[in-house]
Amino acid sequence: MSGPEPLRVGLIGYGVAGRVFHAPFLAADPAFELAAVVTSQTERLSADHPGARAVPDVDALLAHPGIDLVVVASPTPLHVAQATAAVDAGLATVVDKPFAPDAGAGRALIERAEAAGVPFTVFQNRRWDGDFLTLRRLAGDGSLGDVRRFESRFEWWKPAIDDSWKSTTGAAEGGGILFDLGSHLIDQALLLFGPARVAHAEVGDRRGGAADDDAFVVLEHDSGTTSHLWMSAVAPIAGPRFRALGSRAGFVSWGLDPQEGQLGGGMRPGDPRLGRATAPARLGTDSHPDAVSLVPGDYAAFYRGLAAALRDGSPLPVDPRESLAALELIDTIHSQNRK
Repeated sequence: MSGPEPLRVGLIGYGVAGRVFHAPFLAADPAFELAAVVTSQTERLSADHPGARAVPDVDALLAHPGIDLVVVASPTPLHVAQATAAVDAGLATVVDKPFAPDAGAGRALIERAEAAGVPFTVFQNRRWDGDFLTLRRLAGDGSLGDVRRFESRFEWWKPAIDDSWKSTTGAAEGGGILFDLGSHLIDQALLLFGPARVAHAEVGDRRGGAADDDAFVVLEHDSGTTSHLWMSAVAPIAGPRFRALGSRAGFVSWGLDPQEGQLGGGMRPGDPRLGRATAPARLGTDSHPDAVSLVPGDYAAFYRGLAAALRDGSPLPVDPRESLAALELIDTIHSQNRK
């Protein structure tokens, strides 16, 4: 007996987001069929996914026969207009983070989808980083006690400005490192420790470009935890990825989850090496440290959850209002930074 027909997907964008983070998982999951992609990279798409059809624009994608789901993986300034078109067409919609350039536009998009009865979610893939999954387990099972201070970083060294849209687009349109990386770091902190307010923030443009490239944010959570979040393109030496200090023990890890690099290098879902980190992690105290094996990262879990939601009515893998909460804090930070 054969299973249900796969959900036919229309993907908007075949840059890094579409090619690395979305298409491989859609192609590998039998619940989905990558049917059409908005891209001018027709030869590359044909080589990667010969069953998918390249289409020139969003209108052509929405007119493609039998589309069930639209995934928006274009630059942030285009997200709201393209997601709105998909929602208005009655199609389930995924938008890459940050899903809007400000909280007002994000809230309106969520409410539009709710009013239309259209499933709408945000691709917060870093919720399935292996180091984050490990820390979430330790924070939840009491291994750390009460977490008093949480530190989280995405830092690297790119002293020269490139010509990518992320480097040339200002904050008003969703550009800059606070939007790009803060939408991950703030989302993770809220997921771990609950609602928060901005206690302090520094946002700078160290390289003299159009977009901010260095930021530090302090959140005070209602739960009592204080989060310190760093994001920088101009850090010649990176700090620990995570450092959580609890009343019983601490946790520290170094290095980035490997999935992005592995996928960008051609590794595909199903490879047993995907998501398995080799960077060190430690749990305990300085006098009694224990090595920790990180849980394997699992970006494919987002699409497994989405298939269950669309077919069986399970909860969406990401509640878009949780992503909205992060945008609201980013709005507050940008507002304070302009003063």
